[in-house]
Amino acid sequence: MTTTAPENTPATALDPIAAAAAIGAELADGVADRDRSGELSTVAFDLLRTAGLSRALVPAEFGGGAVTHAEMGEILRELGRHDPSTAVAFAMHSHLVATQLWRHKHGMDASGIFQKVAAGAILVSTGASDWVESNGRVVRVDGGYRVSARKMPASGCEAGTVVVTSLRWDDAPDGPQVLHCAIPFASPGVSIDKTWNTLGLRASGSHTVVFEDVFVPDAAVSLIRPADVWPPILNVVIGAAMPLVMSAYLGIADSAVELATSLAAQREAAHLVSLVGEMANAHTTAADLIDAMFSESDDLRFANTDAHAARILSRKTVAADALIQTVRLAIEIVGGLGFSRDYPLEMWYRDIHGALFHPLPRAKQLRFTGHVLLGNTPLG
Repeated sequence: MTTTAPENTPATALDPIAAAAAIGAELADGVADRDRSGELSTVAFDLLRTAGLSRALVPAEFGGGAVTHAEMGEILRELGRHDPSTAVAFAMHSHLVATQLWRHKHGMDASGIFQKVAAGAILVSTGASDWVESNGRVVRVDGGYRVSARKMPASGCEAGTVVVTSLRWDDAPDGPQVLHCAIPFASPGVSIDKTWNTLGLRASGSHTVVFEDVFVPDAAVSLIRPADVWPPILNVVIGAAMPLVMSAYLGIADSAVELATSLAAQREAAHLVSLVGEMANAHTTAADLIDAMFSESDDLRFANTDAHAARILSRKTVAADALIQTVRLAIEIVGGLGFSRDYPLEMWYRDIHGALFHPLPRAKQLRFTGHVLLGNTPLG
């Protein structure tokens, strides 16, 4: 089974879904061990890079595979069937590339990031901890800034090349500001504190990235915005990211449904038929909602509006509930064996709960969507 290609082979030279399936199959034997140890598979990212999947979203003219937004979702879904932690961590890289592709499709220059990704860079996001207010300390110096912060979770950071982050500048001349920037992991003062010790997605490597007096040149700063005010850039991130992230979780549910259905077909208990039907309802609901996210995002041509972000986030909340229900019902169908750590359903049930914590968690999403529908800013 071939999972690699020469470095100069475009991603389109291989069927990207088949490549994802092959990589997933190669990783599958070690998933349970990594779940126990909590160790990220850096080999997985080497395979993804070599097969062209890390650059799959990059336009062909920049050396990428030119897959669509929805096709990238299918790649992540396929990986999620085999290795949930790797799939979710890889979704963090993929959504950052997708955000740049949105900019490219709207006439903005994204060539710098595209070229880095095409050359093999793995991007790491700290967006879940940054969000609107961000954190950290920024000092203006000649030619740039000196920054310090702790950013967690940063999924896949041990395999990362560049961290895409933001820092709070409380002493800015015009009042508190937030700097958005990209910082190479090789920069002096950047380190990783291995703090990720969780219920699920244990092998996603979502540790803390530490910046200690790191120099960020002016050229690395992509945006400076007022702190604590809703920034439209996050509408873009939501529309680009959430369909991809939820696709990785959908892959987990796919595997749970396949396993539970195959076992139920071997039994004659009448109650299992209804449980399988209920599981199918939840699984179909989740899949349809994620399909709707991709459809409305229009292959990253969607308009940057609060209304679009609100609809994506509403679907994300309901899809997360349906995905969790799907795997819970799969365990009920399988019975006590599904509660055993010797069986993958137990891990999938822990992993699927990670869907709850991506922006925005339910309570914050309800407030966000409610404000938008009432004609307010998302933050009220």
